[in-house]
Amino acid sequence: MRYLYQQLMKLHQSCGKSRLKRKAVWVTGSLLLALLFSIFGCRKFIEVPLPNTESFPDVIFSNDINATGAIIGIYGKMITNNAWASGNTRSVTLLSGLSADELENYSALTIPREFYENSININNTAIETAFWDEAYQYIYAANAALEGLSNPNGVSDGTKMQLEGEALFIRAFCHFYLVNLFGDIPYLTNTDYKTNIVMARTLKDRVYQLIVADLKEAQGKLKETYTAAGGITGRVRPNKFTATAFLARVYLYMANWKEAEIQANAVIEYTTYYGLDSLNGVFLKDSKETIWQLMPNANTGYNTWEGKNFILTLLPTTDESNSVVLGPYLLQAFEPGDLRRIKWVDSIKSDAGGVYYFPYKYKIQNGNELKEYSMVFRLAEQYLIRAEARARLGQIDGAKEDLDIIRQRAGLLGTRANTTTELLIAIAHERQVELFTEWGHRWLDLKRTNRANTILSAEKASTWQATDTLYPIPQKERALNKNLTQNIGY
Repeated sequence: MRYLYQQLMKLHQSCGKSRLKRKAVWVTGSLLLALLFSIFGCRKFIEVPLPNTESFPDVIFSNDINATGAIIGIYGKMITNNAWASGNTRSVTLLSGLSADELENYSALTIPREFYENSININNTAIETAFWDEAYQYIYAANAALEGLSNPNGVSDGTKMQLEGEALFIRAFCHFYLVNLFGDIPYLTNTDYKTNIVMARTLKDRVYQLIVADLKEAQGKLKETYTAAGGITGRVRPNKFTATAFLARVYLYMANWKEAEIQANAVIEYTTYYGLDSLNGVFLKDSKETIWQLMPNANTGYNTWEGKNFILTLLPTTDESNSVVLGPYLLQAFEPGDLRRIKWVDSIKSDAGGVYYFPYKYKIQNGNELKEYSMVFRLAEQYLIRAEARARLGQIDGAKEDLDIIRQRAGLLGTRANTTTELLIAIAHERQVELFTEWGHRWLDLKRTNRANTILSAEKASTWQATDTLYPIPQKERALNKNLTQNIGY
């Protein structure tokens, strides 16, 4: 362990990174995972083999604490690094919100401007480092964990099963966002860099099949309860119902309506754990609506990146942080009397009388006491998934019932939609005003329902092209792997 710590510090200095966590198991896991990340962090993670040392895997899988810490370290990287899963300025939440019709950009910097104008360059560094590279780093770490756990040295059977379930979930989770952002992508299931570095793009339908297989296996391994570690509790590690909720979403995207309904129903009916919270309680760390949250790092001066970057106390800047506001298309979508418009949207006025509206789902911009965690999966989405699945299956009454549960919490009357077509329009609208600025839902919804070109060509007429629905494969990645083709339009 002393060698690992020394190497970690040396490698972190060379890459310009060094951050430790407070709790013992989180410290151990963060260090072990950070060593793994640091070894690859200065080069493409996917290119380089594991270090040729016998002690490295033995240390990680020598006991339950180290093995658990290695998996937990992945979640720490997700929330800490300014990348697609963080909620920060280079996350799918913010950048894909700019790509859609949710956010307006005031930044003068290249990266947010290219996403906002839907004119992303093949050398855009966020596409390369924050989206593609970062997702494959987590996939690599998950695969390394699965390989290490296949022959554990001192890890108990119960811990082994839970950690395998979490690693499978992480692998599926990352591939889901990659396939939705880039289209066909390599689906990596091992750490064999010689194979991975020349792997061609896997067809989208096959990617979804592999995601489903991983999630079904994860369902069978994960506990129903939420597993604590190092004295840290909460819904910060995926459980069986996290995998189930994710399966419901994946089946919805696959147009497998029956399975989407079954999986969403399983989560909704587990009322021992889950129930809709008040609008002001949804994004708190102890919200009963939570299916999975990412826990922020303590003592950073803020809670979530979403709160730090979305909440405006001054006029929007031309820098990267605090440079986006809600766009008029979203603001106009709220019905009169919708409490979400009142409780989840705030504004700031300029001296000249201009008004800038910003997302206010997270209420804390600054503060060390952790009261809000970054929400990843929540129950409201499951109601909307089940509503859409039922509508497409012709179950009109059931679809209306689910839709009205979400509307009633928002202080609205029940839907007037009475046909499948009317209900699908109503559900799409409800997803827009319920899930705005959360994990790129709007961007992905517009694409999966084939409405992106119709809506965005009108909203962004001067810059939009139909091929903009997919982001470009990073040019540097294609230079390394000649088998990676580029998306049309780039």
